[in-house]
Order: sequence, then C-alpha cells, then structure tokens
Amino acid sequence: MLRFMLRSKIHRATLTGTELDYEGSIAIDRDLMEAADMLPGEQVHVLNLSNASRLVTYVIEAPAGSGTMLLNGPAARLAVAGDQVIVLSYGALSDEEARSSAPTIVHVDGRNRVVQAP
Repeated sequence: MLRFMLRSKIHRATLTGTELDYEGSIAIDRDLMEAADMLPGEQVHVLNLSNASRLVTYVIEAPAGSGTMLLNGPAARLAVAGDQVIVLSYGALSDEEARSSAPTIVHVDGRNRVVQAP
C-alpha cells in the first residue's frame, strides 16, 4: 500500500502577481524550489490564505533571487498580488517510509526569501 504524504511546503509566501494569459502553473523563485525540493513540472497544491481558495497546478522555475511567486492561467482568477499562499507537494510512500518521513517546511519573509529551512 502507498500513502500520499506531505513532502514539502513553502509556508506563507506572498503572491507577486498573476498572469491570466498563460496556459497554467505557478512560477516559483528557483531558490525556494531548491529549499523545498520542488522540481519544474511537479504537481503542487496552492492554498490561498487571503480568500480560502485551493487549487492544483504544476511548478515552473522563476529566476533565483527574484522572489517570484506568480500564479498563471485560469488559476490567476483565484488570487491577486499580495495574497499569502501555501504551496504543498506530496509524494507516494510505502507504509514503512511514511511512518518515518518528515516533510520539508520552508518559511519565507515578506519578499519570499528563505528565513528557515531544514
């Protein structure tokens, strides 16, 4: 049996913008992707703390150090620049792995710079 477990989280990032005229995804600063061990194309859940929306999309890489957290495509209608979001990634683990795994939690400041990461 596999269990779908939280693998990593970027906690309380500030959305830097939205781009409706794009096919979809969330662009995330490469530094944040590395800290959270997220890859381009990886499925993520985005939780909007400002309006309670929740969506599923995939990650695209934004330049390192840019602080970018940009919601694209139809999901752009679910947020505005300045909203606080949580970005979650999950993984399928065996029961044994799931019992001993711990997610990577990345905390950021108001400019989406890592302030604490394991």
